[in-house]
Amino acid sequence: MSTPRIILNFVLFQLAWFACVLGAANQLPWLAFIIAGSLVGIQLAFIPNPIKELQLILIVCVIGAIFDQMVLNHGVVFYQANGWSPALVPIWIIGLWVAFASTLNASLRWMRDRRLVAVLFGAIGGPLAYMAAEKLGAVTLTITPSSHIVLAIGWGALTPLMMHLSKKFDGYQHV
Repeated sequence: MSTPRIILNFVLFQLAWFACVLGAANQLPWLAFIIAGSLVGIQLAFIPNPIKELQLILIVCVIGAIFDQMVLNHGVVFYQANGWSPALVPIWIIGLWVAFASTLNASLRWMRDRRLVAVLFGAIGGPLAYMAAEKLGAVTLTITPSSHIVLAIGWGALTPLMMHLSKKFDGYQHV
C-alpha cells in the first residue's frame, strides 16, 4: 500500500474522530455520524474491493457497538448526545467505529501480524481515546480508575480480534 494512501487514511480518521467527539460535545450526534460516514465513503471509492472493506466495517461496527453498549449498561461510561435513546449506544459512537474500522486495512495494517503489539495498542490507545473524548465533553468516565481498567481490558482483547478480521475482509486486496 502506498504511503500517501496510508497518510490519507490516518488524516481522514483523525478528522472523523474529532467530528464525532466534538459533534457529541456540541449536541450534534447525527451530523457527526454523517461526516464520519462521508469520510469513510471517500476512502471506499478509491480501493480495489470496497464490498469486502464494507463487510469489515459492518462487522467491526457490530462488535464495537456491543462493547460500548456493555460499558454503558454497566455504568463504566456515560455518553453525551445520543441521537436516540440514552439507554442505547449513541449514533456518533457508531460513526467512530465506522471510522476506526476503516483504518484496520490501511494505516493500522502494519499491526496485523503483531498480536502482542495489537493488545498493547488497544489496551493503551482505547482508554486514551475515551479520556480525550472526556476532556472534550463527549463522554464521562463514571467509575475511574476502574473505567480505565475495563476499557483497557476490552480494547486489549478487541484490537487483535479486529486485526485478525481485517485479514479476512481486506478491501485493499485486488479481487
